[in-house]
Amino acid sequence: MTTVDSAALLFDGPWQHRFVTANGARFHVAVAGPQDHDAPLVLLLHGVPQLWWAWRHQIPALADAGYRVAAMDLRGTGGSDKPPQGYDVPTLAADAAGVVRSLGAPGAVVVGQGTGGDVAWAVAARHPEVVRAVGVLAAPHPLDLLAVPRRPLPVASAALLAYVQLPSLPERAMTDGDLVARMFTHWGGVPTRPDRQALETYRRALRVPFAAHSQLEQLRWLVRSTPRPDGRRHRAALRTARPVPVLQVHGARDGLRPLEDAALHAQTAHVARPYRLEVLRDAGHFLTDHAPGHVAEILLDWLAEVAPVTA
Repeated sequence: MTTVDSAALLFDGPWQHRFVTANGARFHVAVAGPQDHDAPLVLLLHGVPQLWWAWRHQIPALADAGYRVAAMDLRGTGGSDKPPQGYDVPTLAADAAGVVRSLGAPGAVVVGQGTGGDVAWAVAARHPEVVRAVGVLAAPHPLDLLAVPRRPLPVASAALLAYVQLPSLPERAMTDGDLVARMFTHWGGVPTRPDRQALETYRRALRVPFAAHSQLEQLRWLVRSTPRPDGRRHRAALRTARPVPVLQVHGARDGLRPLEDAALHAQTAHVARPYRLEVLRDAGHFLTDHAPGHVAEILLDWLAEVAPVTA
């Protein structure tokens, strides 16, 4: 399988590409909108198996409304550094907080999709000084997922989550593109995948050297850390989160994180003040692809309340 140069993923569009240093690594960030520090910063975090380009439909919509937008490639993805370690959520959260500081902003609205939503929850808990509000797409609060018996996943979705815990084989399946397609099919939860161009873009991004392994390590940490001391420490940090405005957007047909698990429970209600939940009835897990226009509209409406643009 031919490898891909990360420079090939710096697509042209109504944005600019920048590289910033944060938390001891170098990160690619696609930026748009006014770049003065008075404009509210919105930091966008992609999930697995995506990259910054997952936000391609939302970046211009937010920028046109006057927001300073930054869609970063998380550690191990796209144009960002791919060190051998650091794919645990606490490190990814420290990366995101560092990017906010490197962009010179006093704080940001942090919005994450899927596993990027897990990181967004962690940024709010562990780095509250850089967070104005949190938006999560297809990302129930991690404490809620562990506190109640989980609804059984569809067999194919559960089998895929177990498969990615194996060594080596998932990396090969990721780089040849088969695993990416299966993730969108089984975890996506809707009968249609992204269009052919989008799916091929996500596949190509995983052919950048070390990208497939890096993204799979994120998924492995989420599962394997649960009984370990590092997982317990992370959950303790999440419990101490200070309240911030929170938006949750969830697809009713999500094949990985069922809708029944989405809303904040009593034990996590303290992290959100105020709290807003939006359910997209015909969408699945990958909301920026499944419902790009609806996601942009919901974000803009919410941002007008929690981080309004001032003239």
